[in-house]
Amino acid sequence: MTTTADDVWQLLGELVNAQKETERILKEQSLETDRRFQETERILKEQSLETERILKEQSLETERILKEQSRKTDQQIKQVNQQIGKLGNRLGEFVEWQVRPSAVELFRQRGIDIHEIQSDVSVKRVDGGLEIDLLVVNDTEVVLVEVKSKLTQRDVDEHKERLSKFKKFMPRYQNMKAYGAVAAMVVSDEVTNYAYSNGLFVLAQSGENMTITNSSQFKPQVW
Repeated sequence: MTTTADDVWQLLGELVNAQKETERILKEQSLETDRRFQETERILKEQSLETERILKEQSLETERILKEQSRKTDQQIKQVNQQIGKLGNRLGEFVEWQVRPSAVELFRQRGIDIHEIQSDVSVKRVDGGLEIDLLVVNDTEVVLVEVKSKLTQRDVDEHKERLSKFKKFMPRYQNMKAYGAVAAMVVSDEVTNYAYSNGLFVLAQSGENMTITNSSQFKPQVW
């Protein structure tokens, strides 16, 4: 069969049309791909925004819960501290009422002939003041007793400072010898020795009674 010029032109026409159709299909596919990509991007963006919103809400809720728990914990700690403080005060009062009836005899055994005991002495002046748990007195001597449930080195230091101010704020005792004593239900050996080294009497529980733990050779500091 002989191929004529018309056949060739017809084939070329068909090729051109096929190429145009291919380009059209590719263009449509490209547009569809772009549309789908944009749609996917939109969905992902929406999902990201939604996820971010959810995470933010969860973060705010978590923060609220933590703040509430922290507030409740602080309140519980405050209540426990108040209870501990009240218990400490009661223990201090208990120790004081043990020391009080024993003080006269205990200090008489150390050559301080006590005639008078004053409890919860409070002095207020323009330039300051002080508080004394027990003040035991005779005609020439006075002992300032600080009472604690558990004695610490800080308590000893504070009592020394109290003794240094005593005659300034209570000048009627100016011509008397002033001694210091600390009394507690619980006293460690370390704190006991620290009180000794600072010239203080130490009163502590011994069985059912209070006793002065200093040796008979102890010489108290005079303020």
